[in-house]
Amino acid sequence: MRFDPAPADPFALAGRRVHEAEGRGRRAFALFQAARHPGPLVWILPRHAPEIPMLRGLPCGVGERLHLLRPTSETDLLWCLEETLRAAPIGLVIAEPEKPLSLTAGRRLQLAAETGRTTGLLLIQQGAGSPATETRWTCEPEPGERRDSTLHRWALNKNKKRTTGSWILDEHGATAAFHMVSAVGERRQPAGAAR
Repeated sequence: MRFDPAPADPFALAGRRVHEAEGRGRRAFALFQAARHPGPLVWILPRHAPEIPMLRGLPCGVGERLHLLRPTSETDLLWCLEETLRAAPIGLVIAEPEKPLSLTAGRRLQLAAETGRTTGLLLIQQGAGSPATETRWTCEPEPGERRDSTLHRWALNKNKKRTTGSWILDEHGATAAFHMVSAVGERRQPAGAAR
């Protein structure tokens, strides 16, 4: 299997694909992505979800483009997600499913993203990932020395086309440190010499 070289921007989500983010910092990752994607933004979360994005607390330019959808059931959420991914003018679709997706449901979402030329980001519960998604990120707050700054560790744990990695970011999205290649992918000698 051959991997593409790492892009200059490790946080760029491949277009026409569906990605996943898990962990306590998954919404911060979603807002970071929302600020980077041009065009209309759609955030789909269950009607009974206790927390919703507050327009005044969103990054500059995001609130004006954001549309919230609050379906009543998981089936309706998946239907909204698939139909929104098919809508060509949408820049980014963020959804918060409560249950793990089946392979069939995940594949349907990938096909919808390809059809609509839209990027999808699922904010999933820990360990509830779908094998059909392009990438899976684990996003957690990171303890830091400064009390006025919130550091985050964003780890790319699954990537169908490139290497994985882990980055520590400050509140502005600037990388403080990173490791591009996972320990499993490191090789100290040629492949044929190992015994």
